[in-house]
Amino acid sequence: MQFTRLLYETRDRKARITLNRPEKRNALDDVMVKELTASFSQAGNDQNVKVVLLMGAGPAFCAGADLEYLQRLSKFDLEENRADSLQLANLFRVIHELRKPVIAVVNGPALAGGCGLATVCDFVIASKEKAKFGYTEVRIGFIPAVVMIFLIKRVGEATARELILRGNIIDAVEAKQVGLINMAVAEKELQSATDALCTEIIEQNSGTAMGLCKEMLSKLHGMNLVDSLDFAAGMNAAARMTPDCKEGISAFLKKEKPQW
Repeated sequence: MQFTRLLYETRDRKARITLNRPEKRNALDDVMVKELTASFSQAGNDQNVKVVLLMGAGPAFCAGADLEYLQRLSKFDLEENRADSLQLANLFRVIHELRKPVIAVVNGPALAGGCGLATVCDFVIASKEKAKFGYTEVRIGFIPAVVMIFLIKRVGEATARELILRGNIIDAVEAKQVGLINMAVAEKELQSATDALCTEIIEQNSGTAMGLCKEMLSKLHGMNLVDSLDFAAGMNAAARMTPDCKEGISAFLKKEKPQW
């Protein structure tokens, strides 16, 4: 697929997806959503990719929905709006369920839908000086409906309620304090912190095991105790049979580094 709204490249077992509309502060529209969905699916199917990075070109990560796109949406009927909303829901699901770690590298504002993009990633690393986060939808009469599902799982309902109902904008330090992001680092350390996390994951962790963990994290929520324990036992048994597990155990016993 030819991308017009983003850049996609792979190197050193990393897929790098860059929102590439700096003149629009990387705002989302239907084309961007479709291209993001395709790019994450492509990274998920690439056996040479172990980690996926999501970042924004220019001074912003993603400022939310494109204004021209919002104007078009205002003329949609209910079914057209539902179909469009399902496209965004599918993108968030694809990112959340991708069987590879996804790291959002937030160099600037991540607002509304842009904040949603960061929320569904496994890790969020942000610039202390420049990153901003906010679910500002209520301030234009809209709601962060789709991302709300993932936000509650990430920070808990009490914090999600405050972020959503206030619609205020917070910096990276506060975002770290409430559990919205994983790391708040100095701007000059953003790249090195990202590289360090990627290296750790790629060199030390089994891709198969991380994929199984992400599958469990996606499915466990909402199961009762009996069903969740039965599911966990089955996943435990399946993990023991994988080549990665056999390699890991063998390397551990031989005091060698496993070859992932």
